[in-house]
Amino acid sequence: MIEIPSRLEGKTFRLYKLEQELKPLGYTIGGNWDYDHGSFDYKIDDEVGYQFLRVPFEAVDGQLDSHGTTVKLGRPYLLSHKYQVGLDDNVHVGNLGTSLNQFSEPQDPDAQFPEKYINVGKALVKELEETLLH
Repeated sequence: MIEIPSRLEGKTFRLYKLEQELKPLGYTIGGNWDYDHGSFDYKIDDEVGYQFLRVPFEAVDGQLDSHGTTVKLGRPYLLSHKYQVGLDDNVHVGNLGTSLNQFSEPQDPDAQFPEKYINVGKALVKELEETLLH
């Protein structure tokens, strides 16, 4: 995991507004959400697993499944998941959340993040800042 400091940390937004702004950029709500926290994920690549930028958030008022919920963004980070060889080898699903929620557990959930994608992650965070803090 590689953290990327951002001006977005601690900023609050309506969850619905975030979804409307981030989905067209390629973000999905990660499959790891709960009633009080979750994340937006951007799949960078699927080289020997998945490399993605994760933007965590937590509910400020209400629960994530409630209308009008406000969330506070955390520090974005880059993450690699290396999956076990097995039944999911030939699964090709376009939705990142679905892809990451397959039946096998990650072989190495904290796999080494390929250095060639670190600058991509930093550029994605800059794009997020420009989009959300305009």
